Amino acid sequence: MAGLGPAGPDLLTAATTAALARIPLAFLRTSRHPAASAVPGARTFDALYDGAATIDEVYAGIVDALVAAAQAAPGQEVLYLVPGSPAVAERTVELLRADDRVDLEVLPALSFLDLAWDRLGVDPLAAGARLVDGRRFAEEAAGERGPLLVAQCDSALVLSDVKLAVDDPPAVVTILQRLGTPDESVREVAWDDLDRVVDADHLTSLWIPSLAAPVGRELLRFAELVRTLRRRCPWDREQTHATLGRHLLEEAYETVEAIEHLGDPDGMDHLEEELGDLLFQVYFHTTLAAEEGHFTLADVARGIHDKLVHRHPHVFGDVQADTAGQVVANWDRIKTAEKGRASVMEGIPAALPSLLHAAKVQRRAASLGFDWESVEGAYPKVTEELEELRAEPSEEELGDLLFAVVNVARHLGFDPEGALRGATGKFRDRFGAVEALARDRGLDLSALDLAALDALWDEVKAAAPRPE
Repeated sequence: MAGLGPAGPDLLTAATTAALARIPLAFLRTSRHPAASAVPGARTFDALYDGAATIDEVYAGIVDALVAAAQAAPGQEVLYLVPGSPAVAERTVELLRADDRVDLEVLPALSFLDLAWDRLGVDPLAAGARLVDGRRFAEEAAGERGPLLVAQCDSALVLSDVKLAVDDPPAVVTILQRLGTPDESVREVAWDDLDRVVDADHLTSLWIPSLAAPVGRELLRFAELVRTLRRRCPWDREQTHATLGRHLLEEAYETVEAIEHLGDPDGMDHLEEELGDLLFQVYFHTTLAAEEGHFTLADVARGIHDKLVHRHPHVFGDVQADTAGQVVANWDRIKTAEKGRASVMEGIPAALPSLLHAAKVQRRAASLGFDWESVEGAYPKVTEELEELRAEPSEEELGDLLFAVVNVARHLGFDPEGALRGATGKFRDRFGAVEALARDRGLDLSALDLAALDALWDEVKAAAPRPE
């Protein structure tokens, strides 16, 4: 294993040059490097980059191919060359070091970092600089104030992600490109123009001398605030997971209500506020757990991150899922296997509102194929259950009818709980308008017969604005 250095063949080390002369079987991670010309005839893995769905597939494919080549030539050396230094930002080297199928010798090489510090005129040790992967900037730079050298900024999308991750960015930063080559470029760029004026490539890096505010500042400040409340506020000090339970439920319902009123003039502001209240509950429970030595906020974030990756094999793996229904079915099967459950029905919270509970039970059954192909199969069941209720008015028959209606809602893609809440809210508002109309006319609602009440209702309904 050797490095091609940061630029042309003139920066190859003597050890790498000697290895090139000694070892005929050579592989390049990519031919898209200025020093690749020093290895004519070498096999490359460019096709893997062009054909793989993810970068992790590329790296795994490279390692497997190198191992296969070594095993096919026992007693011979295989030379694998990577851009820059094999010791810096080289995932395939990490994988090969951990692979016990091969013996690995790594030859040091000049890194792009050496040229970067020279061009910037920076001593990284004295400056306290940190190297960050541009493709993982939001996670790796969280809480940092700089200086940061952001490597692997190989596309406008990466630069856009970097730009959006910073709360309060500097006005100007430095872009370093193709260091050590004839078309080397080191220039200052306005932060807002990062993803617009920079023609990013695999030899592009970004120097951020300082950040006025750390990435993720508000989340970090909020976590510290919750810890402070626990120390200084008598009410907060007394809370436990159990006492906070009802507050969590209330905030969740208030958030749902805010979502239902997004059409109001201040709908988004209200949702932002309610999400903040809900977030406080998450932070509060996590702070309690951290005080007890169970888990931290980082553990919670890491856990949900890894779980979502595992449960989305159609995004991060090789599972095919072209519809939302297939995604849900995969999710339920994976969850059942994770929990070691004998039935897909296990683990459904009994405390869910009844309509949501019914919808979840139906969805779990549908994940195993127990379902109608379309809503057309669900409609007759509603009629059937309605007739049975008429023939035998009972709570059980009423439940069957409601269950059938939930099935229709599920097939139509509607949330039955939300639909009923919306209908109830509409009735509540219209009845309030009927009361107001009766008061304006000096009428006593309790003294009116049903025909008069219906007339007022129809009048209010006709005056109500039509949904767009």
